[in-house]
Amino acid sequence: MPLHKGPEKPDERPLSVNPFYGEADPVGGMTEAPPKHRLPTSPLPPSTAYQVVHDELMLDGNSRLNLATFVTTWMEPQAGVLMAECRDKNMIDKDEYPRTAELERRCVAMLADLWNAPDPSAAVGCSTTGSSEACMLAGMALKRRWSRRNTDRYPGARPNLVMGVNVQVCWEKFCNFWEVEARLVPMEGDRFHLDPQAAADLCDENTIGVVGILGSTFDGSYEPIADLCAALDALQELTGLDVPVHVDGASGAMVAPFLDEDLVWDFRLPRVASINTSGHKYGLVYPGVGWALWRDKEALPEELVFRVNYLGGDMPTFALNFSRPGAQVVAQYYTFLRLGREGYRAVQQSTRDVARGLAERVEGLGDFRLLTRGDELPVFAFTTAPDIQAYDVFDVSRRLRERGWLVPAYTFPPNREDLSVLRVVCRNGFSTDLAELFIEDLQSLLPELRRQPHPSTRDKGAATGFHH
Repeated sequence: MPLHKGPEKPDERPLSVNPFYGEADPVGGMTEAPPKHRLPTSPLPPSTAYQVVHDELMLDGNSRLNLATFVTTWMEPQAGVLMAECRDKNMIDKDEYPRTAELERRCVAMLADLWNAPDPSAAVGCSTTGSSEACMLAGMALKRRWSRRNTDRYPGARPNLVMGVNVQVCWEKFCNFWEVEARLVPMEGDRFHLDPQAAADLCDENTIGVVGILGSTFDGSYEPIADLCAALDALQELTGLDVPVHVDGASGAMVAPFLDEDLVWDFRLPRVASINTSGHKYGLVYPGVGWALWRDKEALPEELVFRVNYLGGDMPTFALNFSRPGAQVVAQYYTFLRLGREGYRAVQQSTRDVARGLAERVEGLGDFRLLTRGDELPVFAFTTAPDIQAYDVFDVSRRLRERGWLVPAYTFPPNREDLSVLRVVCRNGFSTDLAELFIEDLQSLLPELRRQPHPSTRDKGAATGFHH
């Protein structure tokens, strides 16, 4: 979570409250506004408190027009009703809410089957608050397995984790929090994610694992997980080093099984020890729920698992968080039940079709060059064409925001800091009609942008608040 400071200026100016907000005595509620940075002295009527908060939140962006986020922004009304019915259930209280716990167990079993675990009944997994927690748990398991194999050298030896420079920031946090050296494979040329051989070359006896990303947040491309495993197989044959792979499938693990069935990336590869995904991304559930699965009990060290009393029995748990609502887990089960394989395939295909069609329309404007086309994740990245000198991607992002569209502009990491792009994430609910409105707004901005004498962005680092 982000850290915030206290107020930097004296508390509020007086604010009159509309008399219609009051209940029995509308005039009596008009004297002064409640303070914002300290508890008010007296209660407010619920309708007044609601309206004050509601009015301030109107200044937030429209989540449906947020093309930066991968997070689900639309669900069916029935899912919302179920979530409301379960928001008071504490997910950690397995013995108090046994049916919610059972739905979590079923979701894990469904994912084990979807991801081709050799024996789905032997796979182990859990729900999390999102992929960030799931990645932390997977990283902890990798480190503990490595330390058990190296008891004669650890803690003297420093463990390392190999991954592409394009990984999501949660992996940097993991390495920082758990004192693991991050070994990053840089981008090169038109390769915007991990290179399998370069990753294998960074491995040594202190490598706890390699992270492969099934769907890079930078451009939506899949990393070649099978080729990565093959490179590590060759490394083991040559040196004896047995390096496991974790697949960060935050988005792609809920896309590839339905649209890219011939792509081998999951537990069919013996070297893949664990996989995570975000139920609240292409799992089609409101935030926040994620999932972490291990191929079998051997992949998840027993000493990391805590035991709680569950209906007089033994319930193993693995989590960083404790109390959290069961609503999102119930919504995930609802969505699995509601859609099934064919329903998910139809939803994800529709989303990919929107992404590919919109990418072609952007390219057809002539001012932009596509880096990806939305044919893996329903995501595409593009930059300005070489002959465009009057404006840059940051100008485009800023002007689109004036129309309500949130489209992030950012600079790529080493060794492609020279490249700045825009990225569009297409999600369920971003329809063909909305895509048409987007391209119309983008096209209408171009004449004025072309008339600029030069790009208006001076500090690219401060040009957007977006970070991966």
